[in-house]
Amino acid sequence: MFEGSMTALVTPFKRDGSIDEEGLRELVEFQCENGTDVLVPSATTGESATMSGLEQGKVIKIVLDQASVKVIAGAGTNDTQRAVELTRQALDLGADGVLSVCPYYNKPTQRGIYEHFKAVARVDIPVVIYNVPGRTSCYIEAETILKLAEIPNIVGLKEASGNISHITEVLEKCPKDFSVLSGDDPLTYSIMCLGGRGAISVASNLVPREVSEMIHLLLEGEYKQAREIHFRLIPLFRDLFIETNPIPVKEALKMMGRSSGSIRLPLFELEDENRALLRNRLKGMGLI
Repeated sequence: MFEGSMTALVTPFKRDGSIDEEGLRELVEFQCENGTDVLVPSATTGESATMSGLEQGKVIKIVLDQASVKVIAGAGTNDTQRAVELTRQALDLGADGVLSVCPYYNKPTQRGIYEHFKAVARVDIPVVIYNVPGRTSCYIEAETILKLAEIPNIVGLKEASGNISHITEVLEKCPKDFSVLSGDDPLTYSIMCLGGRGAISVASNLVPREVSEMIHLLLEGEYKQAREIHFRLIPLFRDLFIETNPIPVKEALKMMGRSSGSIRLPLFELEDENRALLRNRLKGMGLI
């Protein structure tokens, strides 16, 4: 079972657009030294949609080489055959599991979603499926998730639908060894109070120790202490989505003097007014 504090790791790029290996290793060290349980590279926060399969493999290999924690590799796309190939690549590289996003753009039916993930799960590696309808325009219904949870290699769900009723139904009916993970920082506290086992977090790129502390308090049932951290961090959680993820988090890392590099088109740099807002937030929290 995957549980705990998991970071949806950004991918630092050099000025020429290539992967910044040294910067990536520094980010991995920062995470491992500050309580993160699992790293999730080359996923959507890592800009997988604009990386080639070779680039994704390079990122996964660097992270596996540098990390002292488990690694769930991003291996999802909207082409089932390519998703299977990326999943097999992650297995061959030695990843502990894969994160596989719901197919985007195609708008498959629930049967199509089921068959897509069933095909991915034929690769012998633990699979965490990812429900993020705001980015995919496709919703994995609770009934479909529960059917997928019966497939042996499908071990968890990253949930970012924002629908608490839907999440509650999944948590109520899923197998005990199926990990429901928050994929939305502002909802991590609520999801874990309902029985979630952790989060794949964007904010933990910046504040890994604080996010880890909150999540482990929740796993231990220390809800009051965890709530205090949640309310302290909630303004940051919100500000990291003032523009499309990962634009703000990469800009924030840059402000903190950490490697993040440029953002790949069609995403673009943070607008000036939002940059000022984010800088004030980081200053107010003592992060810069």
